[in-house]
Amino acid sequence: MDIDQARTFLEIVRCGSLVAAAERLHVSQTAITARVQRLEQQLGCLLFVRGRTGASMTSDGEAFVGYANQLVQTWEAARRDLPLPPGRQHVLHLGGEVSLGSPMMLDWVSALRQALPEEAVRCEVSDGESLLRKVEMGLLDAVLVYRPTYGPGLQVEQLMEEKLIRVRRVDRPEPYIYIDWGDAFRRQHDAALPQYARPALSFNLGPLALQFILDQGGSGYFRTRVVQAYLDSGVFERVPEAPEFTYPTFLVYARERDSEALQQAFSVLRHLVAAGTSDWSQRWDPLI
Repeated sequence: MDIDQARTFLEIVRCGSLVAAAERLHVSQTAITARVQRLEQQLGCLLFVRGRTGASMTSDGEAFVGYANQLVQTWEAARRDLPLPPGRQHVLHLGGEVSLGSPMMLDWVSALRQALPEEAVRCEVSDGESLLRKVEMGLLDAVLVYRPTYGPGLQVEQLMEEKLIRVRRVDRPEPYIYIDWGDAFRRQHDAALPQYARPALSFNLGPLALQFILDQGGSGYFRTRVVQAYLDSGVFERVPEAPEFTYPTFLVYARERDSEALQQAFSVLRHLVAAGTSDWSQRWDPLI
């Protein structure tokens, strides 16, 4: 099977018909049909049922979607990374959740440039679910996430134990702002604070909510490291008797992709975490 067959299959799935897929791929419908037939022959199963209204997937076709995506993404990753950059021995593919991009991922990559100058680094920031899926698919070597996946072949290590604490701007403590820290946090939050279960204002990104409170005032839950500088300066204060929630950070990688270079990269990361010198305050405001 070649990559064009996998791409053609996925395009038919997206478009819903062979005709539309042919137009999108700029090839003839005959070529599309031939690719699908070859793919079905190689797999030994029927992937689509063709009809007047288009092409609908069989159960085997639905099962093949994940494999086809993995094939195409793996091929694109290989094209992107090969040949290796001049003077580099390996490529480390590292990922982190958006709110860990600064400073954790930035500091890690910066330290790797100093500690492992012979290694190339590819850094990706995305949501946790996408990152973990790419680890399982072999597209990323290691990721930093808040809610890890436990499965065969996955190594999960807790890097930091952190809290989500409620803080408010001292001179403008209202309104309450809900920050979406995931399903587990929402369940705990709504159980502990039912009066705030349906807030009038919410954000799904911590840095955005932080900037809003700095600009407009209000209160909300943030990671301790992020708001500590604002607490120390007196811009923020902790809300008395507000419940706290745990929010640890995890390192996840596939054991089959382990290597000496990757373990050296992990040692650099652990040293950064232990040193505790990273600036988590995300200082976007002149008040700090």
